[in-house]
Amino acid sequence: MADGALGTPAQLRDPNYTPPLARAVPLGIQHVLAMFVSNVTPAIIVAGAAGFGFGSDAGALGFPDMLYLIQMSMLFAGVATLLQTVTLGPVGAALPIVQGTSFAFLPIMIPLVAGKGVDGLAALYGGVLIGGIFHGLLGLVIGKIRFALPPLVTGLVVTMIGLALVKVGIQYAAGGVPAIGTPEYGSLLNWSAALVVIFATLGLKFFARGMLSVSAVLLGLIVGYIYALMMGMVTVEAIGSSWSRAASFALPVPFKYGFEFSFAAILGFCLMAFVSAVETVGDVSGITRGGAKREATEEEITGATFADGVGSAVAGIFGGLPNTSFSQNVGLIAMTGVMSRHVVTIGALFLILCGLVPKVGAIIRTIPIEVLGGGVIVMFGMVVAAGISMLSDVNWNRRNMVIFAISLSVGLGLQLEPGAVQYLPGTLKVLMTSGLLPAALIAIVLNLVLPAELADEATEEVSGGMAGHGDGSLPGE
Repeated sequence: MADGALGTPAQLRDPNYTPPLARAVPLGIQHVLAMFVSNVTPAIIVAGAAGFGFGSDAGALGFPDMLYLIQMSMLFAGVATLLQTVTLGPVGAALPIVQGTSFAFLPIMIPLVAGKGVDGLAALYGGVLIGGIFHGLLGLVIGKIRFALPPLVTGLVVTMIGLALVKVGIQYAAGGVPAIGTPEYGSLLNWSAALVVIFATLGLKFFARGMLSVSAVLLGLIVGYIYALMMGMVTVEAIGSSWSRAASFALPVPFKYGFEFSFAAILGFCLMAFVSAVETVGDVSGITRGGAKREATEEEITGATFADGVGSAVAGIFGGLPNTSFSQNVGLIAMTGVMSRHVVTIGALFLILCGLVPKVGAIIRTIPIEVLGGGVIVMFGMVVAAGISMLSDVNWNRRNMVIFAISLSVGLGLQLEPGAVQYLPGTLKVLMTSGLLPAALIAIVLNLVLPAELADEATEEVSGGMAGHGDGSLPGE
């Protein structure tokens, strides 16, 4: 999509080049629009899990706490992105990296706040702050710990993240957790709104080109929103009321929900920081290969990891959620051919502006939960698919099959049947029932300690005649 009006080929591969402003502004905004829905969705899900989101206090000042979480998601995604593009000393990669709230931490955050209302946020933000500091420190050793997280482990973790979240998408599409047990839950009207979003997203993703395809989820939600308006699921009056009650400008409040040290929260966020750091390394490498046709330098990888951690820690102080690099951005840079970090800086300023204007969050708040459910089903399904794609790089010998089998069985099993560990102490129970952390720990430990080879016949007696024989290679290799 790059053309001569943007610059020469050499300029377009240069992170320090600034295209003409008339082109740079829309390019920057499209970078953040491609991740906009994914960025604010975790805040909505955390609010819903805690009990102050959709359906919980519709008459009470327009969900003020959920609005604040949405506002902080936008604001600190912009701040963290600025750290990556503008840099602050060694913090930041000086590359066009877009930051945003990470789905990876949701399986940790949901059990931490479940049913506790705003009182559950103090421990959560304590974990975000300490986990962010730990994440930043990983920048000092990121090159040395990558060996502990091969595709077998990272693919399993990403798959588990998606599997932990798909239930949320179905619940939202059916009407949301507060509607469970009512006649409206799972109604044809609710599902029709979600399906409109899914079909619109699929149509744009496969039959459109350029930014229409990249922003398919966002545009699908807009189509679903229009459908909901037509069906009376949301009214113009409700939109106007939400808009009028929201402030035109508001600054973040430090420690708005208090601060509490919780071992479960701190351990959970620190462990997930490993996974997030490795994801960032992959994103940085993808950006430099796709945009500049070169490998990422150690300085860029270290700076990007520092920015991940600092951005998350600062967000935790003001009520934001953990930030990480967004993989959507890698494909967008490859598509546009524009490597300029200053373009992404413009997008970061746009996000910050949105975060300082609560009226933006007030409009997001009016999206019917069933419409959001359609988008969430697509997004979380794609997380599972991304994990499976990573697992395709694994050499599926008997050793790796056993590691994967045990890790998945324990992790997914505890997630599906949390009552199995009801007598564990509260902190340990939260960590175990996430499913994600036990699966990741088992996979990491077994991968480090088990012998490299396992005889082919060693697993035949437990495989039920369904032993795999693939080597993990792609067709044609």
